[in-house]
Amino acid sequence: MALTRSLAGITLAAGIFALAPLATATAASATEAAATQAAFKPFGPYFAAGSKAKVSGSLTAAAKDDPSAAAPWVKVSGSVVDRTRPASACGWALFRVSWFDSSNTPHLAYRNYRTCSYNVKKNFAFTMKNVGEVELKVCSEGKAAKPSLNCQYAGTWKTLYAYYK
Repeated sequence: MALTRSLAGITLAAGIFALAPLATATAASATEAAATQAAFKPFGPYFAAGSKAKVSGSLTAAAKDDPSAAAPWVKVSGSVVDRTRPASACGWALFRVSWFDSSNTPHLAYRNYRTCSYNVKKNFAFTMKNVGEVELKVCSEGKAAKPSLNCQYAGTWKTLYAYYK
Protein backbone atom coordinates (compact mmCIF):
# COMPACT_ATOMS: atom_id res chain seq x y z
CA MET A 1 0.00 0.00 0.00
CA ALA A 2 2.83 2.41 0.85
CA LEU A 3 4.52 1.51 -2.44
CA THR A 4 1.29 2.25 -4.37
CA ARG A 5 0.93 5.67 -2.73
CA SER A 6 4.57 6.49 -3.48
CA LEU A 7 4.18 5.51 -7.13
CA ALA A 8 0.94 7.50 -7.40
CA GLY A 9 2.67 10.57 -5.91
CA ILE A 10 5.64 10.27 -8.29
CA THR A 11 3.31 9.81 -11.29
CA LEU A 12 1.28 12.86 -10.28
CA ALA A 13 4.42 14.99 -9.85
CA ALA A 14 5.76 13.84 -13.24
CA GLY A 15 2.45 14.73 -14.87
CA ILE A 16 2.48 18.20 -13.35
CA PHE A 17 6.05 18.85 -14.51
CA ALA A 18 5.20 17.56 -18.00
CA LEU A 19 2.18 19.89 -18.35
CA ALA A 20 3.76 23.00 -16.80
CA PRO A 21 5.43 24.24 -20.04
CA LEU A 22 2.14 23.79 -21.89
CA ALA A 23 0.25 25.89 -19.32
CA THR A 24 2.93 28.60 -19.43
CA ALA A 25 2.80 28.75 -23.24
CA THR A 26 -1.01 28.98 -23.20
CA ALA A 27 -0.94 31.80 -20.63
CA ALA A 28 1.70 33.69 -22.64
CA SER A 29 -0.31 33.44 -25.87
CA ALA A 30 -3.46 34.60 -24.05
CA THR A 31 -1.58 37.61 -22.66
CA GLU A 32 -0.22 38.41 -26.13
CA ALA A 33 -3.70 38.23 -27.65
CA ALA A 34 -5.11 40.52 -24.96
CA ALA A 35 -2.37 43.10 -25.56
CA THR A 36 -3.20 43.34 -29.28
CA GLN A 37 -6.93 43.82 -28.64
CA ALA A 38 -8.53 47.22 -28.25
CA ALA A 39 -9.39 48.23 -24.67
CA PHE A 40 -13.15 48.64 -24.09
CA LYS A 41 -14.20 50.70 -21.07
CA PRO A 42 -17.75 51.68 -20.15
CA PHE A 43 -18.24 55.04 -18.42
CA GLY A 44 -20.99 56.72 -16.47
CA PRO A 45 -23.56 57.47 -15.65
CA TYR A 46 -22.31 61.00 -14.99
CA PHE A 47 -24.78 63.70 -13.97
CA ALA A 48 -25.02 67.47 -14.22
CA ALA A 49 -25.59 69.47 -11.03
CA GLY A 50 -28.92 68.51 -9.49
CA SER A 51 -29.10 65.40 -11.74
CA LYS A 52 -30.61 67.55 -14.50
CA ALA A 53 -28.73 65.72 -17.28
CA LYS A 54 -27.18 62.26 -17.53
CA VAL A 55 -24.43 60.88 -19.79
CA SER A 56 -23.25 57.29 -20.11
CA GLY A 57 -21.48 55.28 -22.76
CA SER A 58 -18.29 53.47 -23.65
CA LEU A 59 -14.79 54.26 -24.80
CA THR A 60 -12.64 51.94 -26.89
CA ALA A 61 -8.93 52.67 -27.23
CA ALA A 62 -6.64 50.92 -29.71
CA ALA A 63 -3.94 48.71 -28.27
CA LYS A 64 -0.42 50.12 -28.32
CA ASP A 65 3.06 48.70 -27.84
CA ASP A 66 4.59 51.78 -26.22
CA PRO A 67 2.80 52.90 -23.02
CA SER A 68 4.29 56.39 -23.33
CA ALA A 69 2.77 56.94 -26.79
CA ALA A 70 -0.67 58.28 -27.60
CA ALA A 71 -3.39 55.82 -28.62
CA PRO A 72 -3.55 55.30 -32.40
CA TRP A 73 -7.33 55.83 -32.19
CA VAL A 74 -10.09 56.17 -29.61
CA LYS A 75 -13.81 55.67 -30.22
CA VAL A 76 -16.37 57.17 -27.85
CA SER A 77 -20.07 56.35 -28.04
CA GLY A 78 -23.01 56.77 -25.72
CA SER A 79 -26.03 58.91 -24.98
CA VAL A 80 -27.03 62.11 -23.22
CA VAL A 81 -30.43 62.52 -21.54
CA ASP A 82 -32.08 65.78 -20.49
CA ARG A 83 -33.88 65.30 -17.17
CA THR A 84 -35.52 68.72 -16.88
CA ARG A 85 -39.19 69.13 -17.82
CA PRO A 86 -39.14 72.66 -19.28
CA ALA A 87 -38.46 72.67 -23.03
CA SER A 88 -36.27 75.73 -22.53
CA ALA A 89 -33.58 73.66 -20.76
CA CYS A 90 -31.13 71.24 -22.39
CA GLY A 91 -28.71 68.56 -21.28
CA TRP A 92 -25.18 68.77 -22.66
CA ALA A 93 -22.33 66.28 -23.00
CA LEU A 94 -19.04 68.10 -23.64
CA PHE A 95 -15.92 66.17 -24.62
CA ARG A 96 -12.43 67.65 -24.62
CA VAL A 97 -9.91 65.53 -26.53
CA SER A 98 -6.18 66.19 -26.59
CA TRP A 99 -4.51 64.73 -29.65
CA PHE A 100 -1.06 64.88 -31.25
CA ASP A 101 -0.16 65.78 -34.83
CA SER A 102 2.66 64.23 -36.88
CA SER A 103 5.27 66.47 -35.22
CA ASN A 104 3.97 65.36 -31.79
CA THR A 105 2.47 68.78 -31.00
CA PRO A 106 -0.57 68.57 -28.70
CA HIS A 107 -3.93 70.05 -29.76
CA LEU A 108 -7.39 70.26 -28.20
CA ALA A 109 -10.60 69.27 -29.96
CA TYR A 110 -14.12 69.65 -28.59
CA ARG A 111 -17.23 67.59 -29.28
CA ASN A 112 -20.56 68.82 -27.88
CA TYR A 113 -23.88 66.96 -27.89
CA ARG A 114 -27.18 68.29 -26.57
CA THR A 115 -30.78 67.23 -26.16
CA CYS A 116 -33.66 69.42 -25.07
CA SER A 117 -36.40 66.77 -24.92
CA TYR A 118 -37.31 65.48 -21.47
CA ASN A 119 -36.04 61.93 -20.82
CA VAL A 120 -35.21 61.30 -24.51
CA LYS A 121 -31.78 59.84 -25.29
CA LYS A 122 -29.59 61.58 -27.84
CA ASN A 123 -26.97 59.09 -29.09
CA PHE A 124 -23.49 60.19 -30.06
CA ALA A 125 -20.34 58.57 -31.41
CA PHE A 126 -16.99 59.87 -32.60
CA THR A 127 -13.52 58.53 -33.34
CA MET A 128 -10.25 60.44 -33.16
CA LYS A 129 -6.65 59.51 -33.98
CA ASN A 130 -3.42 59.94 -31.96
CA VAL A 131 -5.34 60.62 -28.75
CA GLY A 132 -3.62 61.53 -25.51
CA GLU A 133 -6.60 62.23 -23.27
CA VAL A 134 -10.42 62.26 -23.37
CA GLU A 135 -12.39 64.27 -20.80
CA LEU A 136 -16.12 64.67 -20.19
CA LYS A 137 -18.29 67.37 -18.68
CA VAL A 138 -22.07 67.20 -18.19
CA CYS A 139 -24.16 70.38 -17.99
CA SER A 140 -27.79 71.43 -17.93
CA GLU A 141 -28.71 74.94 -18.98
CA GLY A 142 -30.98 77.02 -21.16
CA LYS A 143 -31.47 76.22 -24.83
CA ALA A 144 -28.61 77.60 -26.96
CA ALA A 145 -26.66 76.73 -30.09
CA LYS A 146 -23.50 76.02 -28.10
CA PRO A 147 -22.67 75.51 -24.42
CA SER A 148 -22.09 78.60 -22.30
CA LEU A 149 -18.67 79.63 -21.02
CA ASN A 150 -19.88 78.78 -17.53
CA CYS A 151 -20.65 75.24 -18.64
CA GLN A 152 -17.29 74.89 -20.40
CA TYR A 153 -15.00 76.38 -17.77
CA ALA A 154 -16.67 76.15 -14.33
CA GLY A 155 -16.23 72.92 -12.41
CA THR A 156 -14.06 69.96 -13.28
CA TRP A 157 -13.71 67.67 -16.26
CA LYS A 158 -13.89 63.90 -15.69
CA THR A 159 -11.00 62.02 -17.33
CA LEU A 160 -12.29 59.06 -19.33
CA TYR A 161 -8.98 58.10 -20.95
CA ALA A 162 -5.35 59.12 -20.49
CA TYR A 163 -2.58 57.52 -22.56
CA TYR A 164 -0.21 57.32 -19.60
CA LYS A 165 -2.60 55.35 -17.34
